[in-house]
Order: sequence, then structure tokens, then C-alpha cells
Amino acid sequence: MTTQAHEVLRDYAQKTLGDALVAAKIEHGELTLELAREKWRFCAGILRDDPGFGFEQLIDLCGVDYLTYGERERRAPRFAVVAHLLSLRYNRRVRLRTFLDDEGPVVASLTEVWNSADWYEREAFDLFGFIFEGHKDLRRLLTDYGFVGHPFRKDFPISGRVEMRYDPDKRRVVYEPVSIEPRVLVPRVIREEGYGGRDS
Repeated sequence: MTTQAHEVLRDYAQKTLGDALVAAKIEHGELTLELAREKWRFCAGILRDDPGFGFEQLIDLCGVDYLTYGERERRAPRFAVVAHLLSLRYNRRVRLRTFLDDEGPVVASLTEVWNSADWYEREAFDLFGFIFEGHKDLRRLLTDYGFVGHPFRKDFPISGRVEMRYDPDKRRVVYEPVSIEPRVLVPRVIREEGYGGRDS
């Protein structure tokens, strides 16, 4: 549902951000601003400091892997970073998105703009392998120090690549190749007929 407030904010973003704004979409009652990757941090500063925006709080930042996206063929780059901002002054939200390169996904860190980006960026680094330039403490957050790979990428095996166990003979934790057979998960499809569409 499009509201007048969303349209006013979209128009103001188009006027203020200029060519740094790749697209502005209002869908499902939310405004998404797609930004050029090179202008990611620059636009974040404007969105925080410009009184017309007033987004003083970053409430979430995450990664997205579009390797497979529904049944459609992927035309855009594979990876994206998405940030959600909140304006307490105007009681409104906006979503930011920027696409990254498939090989070597790198984008500027937002920690200089919002301190709350710190752990979110570390999580995206750990789980997706995104590099946030300018982040002062970019290291794994949720996986082990010796962990190989990025488990939120869609091509990461469901069972992982290595397993760990405590070896009483060696008196330490050891890492070994996964010993279980990988299985392919096929999602269930709920068909319209027989699902609330007909009397039984």
C-alpha cells in the first residue's frame, strides 16, 4: 500500500541523492532505495544528517544471496547488502540496498555513520563473506575461528564440509571431513486442488 508519505520521501530522495540513487521502489507499504555501491557510505551520511531524512538509527543490516531466487532467472548481481533505517523524529522507516560483485563482494563500512552497524557487518562478513572496507574489527562472529566457508551462501552444503568431535586419545577437538551422506531436500508443494478449494 503506497502512502503519500512514502511518495514524498521517494521524491525527496530522488532530488537529494541524484545519480547515487539507482532506483526507488514502493512495494508492500515500504520504500526501498537502491544505491550505487561506490556511494553507499556517502548516502548513509546524508540520510542521517539531512533534516529532510533524519534517519538517526540503523536498526538492521544483513546480506542477501540471490543465487536462486524463485523460479526466475537471475539477472542482477548475486549478492546484496540491505540496511533498515529508522527516523525517530518523523516515525518512519526506509530500506537501503546495494549490490556487490559476485567475486570479491566488497562495500564500505557504515560503522562511521552508525555504531550499531558494527556487529551486523561482522555477521554478514562471517555468514556471507562480505568485506566491509573501513571496519576496524572485521572478524568472524558466529562461527569458529578455523571455520572454512560462509554458511548463508546458497551454495554452501547443508551438512557443511567438516565435522568436529572431541578425541579422548588426543585429548583435544579434531576436525574431519563430514561422514554423513549429503541429501537433497525437495520442498513440498501445496497444490490448490484439495487445499481449501474443494469440498471433501
